[in-house]
Amino acid sequence: MQRGLAQALCDCSFQYSDWQKETKVEKQMQLYEFAPTRSTRVRWMLQELGVDFESITINLGAGEHRRPDFLKINPAGKLPVLVDDDLVLTESVAIVLYLAEKYPHKGLVPTDIKQRSQVYRWLLFTATELEQPLWRIARHTALYPEHLRLTAEVSLARQDFTDMVAVLEDHMQGRQFIVGNTVTVADFVCAYTLDWANEVGLLDSCPHLLQYMERIYARPNAPLRIAAAFASLS
Repeated sequence: MQRGLAQALCDCSFQYSDWQKETKVEKQMQLYEFAPTRSTRVRWMLQELGVDFESITINLGAGEHRRPDFLKINPAGKLPVLVDDDLVLTESVAIVLYLAEKYPHKGLVPTDIKQRSQVYRWLLFTATELEQPLWRIARHTALYPEHLRLTAEVSLARQDFTDMVAVLEDHMQGRQFIVGNTVTVADFVCAYTLDWANEVGLLDSCPHLLQYMERIYARPNAPLRIAAAFASLS
């Protein structure tokens, strides 16, 4: 009888341990962000996923990204940063892909490997061929000290962007989304980048992309547009 009681208590202990694991409350994610920046991409993903998160604003204008406590989180001193339990993740494209794959039932990354490879393709195209010229323009018109700004670099960057965005403009003819027939993570990254380009007058010859951008930003969980985000700071 004692052996039977001991076995029963042992079984209960294992059952309780399993129940604790199953009912463990997931710790709320933290997003270190600043409204007009590429952290918008991550906020957009979290809002589309319906995931609760804690927003921690790092004011770039006030230099808060250079504080020692923030540099411990991201030594590069850049935004966004996502903290998910013991994971600290930087780089907006890496973060949105992580979120899409963490919640596969939301369908924001395709399960088909060929479709998924197209999502990766357009994410990398956006980050390299579109975003980099925009950064060059920003650096040489606003971010660098005036004595370091190169007017010729701005002209070259604008031409580089124009050449590459024409590829995407052609791709979007007859399409509602970047890949397939439903929205994916590629759409949120791309729409934000196009909004950035539109702010510096680089989409005037891209009617398909302008329509696409407006359509994606009309989604109910879309974040503020860049202009509205800047306006919110004041």
